[in-house]
Amino acid sequence: MDGRFNTIAGWVLGAGIVLLGSTLVVHELYKAERPDPMGYPIAGVQEESASGAPAEQPIAHYLQSADATRGAAVFRKCQACHNADNGGANGLGPNLWGTAGNRVAHRADYSYSDPLRNHGGTWDWDTLSAWLHSPRTFAPGTKMTFAGLSDPQERADILLFLNQHGGSLQIPPPPAEAAAPAGDNAAEANAAAPAAANAAAPAGH
Repeated sequence: MDGRFNTIAGWVLGAGIVLLGSTLVVHELYKAERPDPMGYPIAGVQEESASGAPAEQPIAHYLQSADATRGAAVFRKCQACHNADNGGANGLGPNLWGTAGNRVAHRADYSYSDPLRNHGGTWDWDTLSAWLHSPRTFAPGTKMTFAGLSDPQERADILLFLNQHGGSLQIPPPPAEAAAPAGDNAAEANAAAPAAANAAAPAGH
């Protein structure tokens, strides 16, 4: 009796091992053949970032709908260290009148940190946006402790506000839309051809 039980138990155990091994093999084959990453691009769907939010557009896109009044409200976050008044005194940070369009670290009466003083360049729209997005990324080692503004529309609003306080930048044109695929252009041209031919035909024909 014991021998028969051991034989049956052995067969059951062996079958279980075979089943487990087969499952692992199928799993590995599936992983090898699965597209990585899973999913397929769909034409016309806006690219998303890793967090699932739409990918950020160039700052010129947000400047088209920027509002300096909203920017003044956002600037209140900065007033513990800055002012943007014509002739205003420096605080913990420099006075920001005339900053937009000027050289980075342009004020002779303020002691900038070395990373910012040595950065070079001018405060154009893109540079200002990058600075406000993350000062520590723009100029590692800066003494400015502000974490930054992650919302690009907020940045555009405050940049328009700053530009109206002694700035010299012109609002850029909106970014060009991505060109339509050649197949789409050909289809549109073919669809428009009969209408153009009818319009060109003499009246009464």
